[in-house]
Amino acid sequence: MFAKLKERAEKFLNEKNFVTDCLGKIEEKTGIKKKYLAAGAVTVTGLYLVFGYGASLLCNLIGFVYPAYYSIKAIESANKDDDTKWLTYWVVYGVFSLGEFFSDIFLYWFPFYYVGKCLFLLWCMAPISWNGSQVLYLRVVRPFFLKHEAAVDSVVNDLSGKAMSAAENVTREVLQTLVKNKRILPTEAATKGLPSTSQGDSSHEKSQ
Repeated sequence: MFAKLKERAEKFLNEKNFVTDCLGKIEEKTGIKKKYLAAGAVTVTGLYLVFGYGASLLCNLIGFVYPAYYSIKAIESANKDDDTKWLTYWVVYGVFSLGEFFSDIFLYWFPFYYVGKCLFLLWCMAPISWNGSQVLYLRVVRPFFLKHEAAVDSVVNDLSGKAMSAAENVTREVLQTLVKNKRILPTEAATKGLPSTSQGDSSHEKSQ
């Protein structure tokens, strides 16, 4: 596992992207190799996740920015295998975020909570065959989905039907209101015009 992670890290450092460009510029100015700069950045990040302020934001950025970048690359590539890989990650990430919403209030005060969360997200996106997203999807998410797929489809279809019915009722009421207003407005205009006409007739009679 560590050999593959090391290989993947070295491959990433040799790629052309924003991070490697920044590391390359720092390497030119300081003479420190990129791999040592990256290792130092990882160490500082780990310490910040334990002791720093805003560790939650940093942890969420780690779990979002890298996968989002490679998800866009997967969409733009002709190969569809990487699409499945990152779709699986986002499904697991969504399920984890939903569970975290309810458990975060009890767990966030643990000193190594964000370090553990960050390691979990890194495991889910790790470039290995048994990464977290694959394991959790195949063993937890997929069996649960297949077991309740019919019930979920029924609920979704029912909600969709109710939403369409509500939209049709609102549209019908709006159209009826507009038609009703169009019928009332000419009558009101004619009613308002009557006094002026009668006043003009009375003035004419007085002049005679």
